[in-house]
Amino acid sequence: MEMKLYQDYIFDLYGTLVDIRTDEGQRALWNKMSLFYGYHGAAYKPEELRTAYLALVEGKESAQKERTQKAEQGKAVRYAHEAYPEIPIEEVFLDLYMAKGVNPSEALVLHTGQMFRALSTHHVKLYAGVRELLLSLRNRGRGVYLLSNAQRIFTEYELRHLGIADCFDGILISSDHGVKKPDERFFRILLEKYKINPEHALMIGNDLDSDIAGAKKVGIDTFYIHSGISPKLTRAVDADYSMMHMDLKSLQKQLLYVAD
Repeated sequence: MEMKLYQDYIFDLYGTLVDIRTDEGQRALWNKMSLFYGYHGAAYKPEELRTAYLALVEGKESAQKERTQKAEQGKAVRYAHEAYPEIPIEEVFLDLYMAKGVNPSEALVLHTGQMFRALSTHHVKLYAGVRELLLSLRNRGRGVYLLSNAQRIFTEYELRHLGIADCFDGILISSDHGVKKPDERFFRILLEKYKINPEHALMIGNDLDSDIAGAKKVGIDTFYIHSGISPKLTRAVDADYSMMHMDLKSLQKQLLYVAD
């Protein structure tokens, strides 16, 4: 398919613009988190904390999905049974304190979540050419948006740390909205909030399900980039455009060639 001219460009974050490696299963993480909770009066053994954390996440996601489905009953919404719930992860860190009789401040809950993120992250960095790509599109009058399955208490600060928080015309983070990609409601929130015409928009992402299939549901053209943390390919790439290796400088040339 010949590259078209688009007015708006919607980017995924992790695996598309940002290379990140995390591991929430490592024993050292839970050893240190149990120590951190203990410092603030919530005594957990490491495995007890890990088990409680996972149970809370699963329970809250199930409850969020049930609420979504109930809200859609009686409406002509074909995707209700495919709901992809998202929870604000800070609620989990709060509940872990409350379960031990501790009533933490908002600041402590935030710091606990960020401690968890820091301990579970091996590295987080921009792919080469990210800022140049985003700013070059904006300098040509194109809309540049971020649509990310992520937690605000992590991602807002990572965007600042990485120096790209100011590169977007709009940023949507799934934990703020109770749904995540590929749920088409998340895409529609973006389209409606920023008055984006899906026929003139391009979704760029590294996940065939979350990014590509989700965008197609709402009529957005798609550009798939296979990066080092893309899910393993089990089917043919069905995006409108594709790049089977991470090269944002090449992507910039493709997009700007059309935009000029």
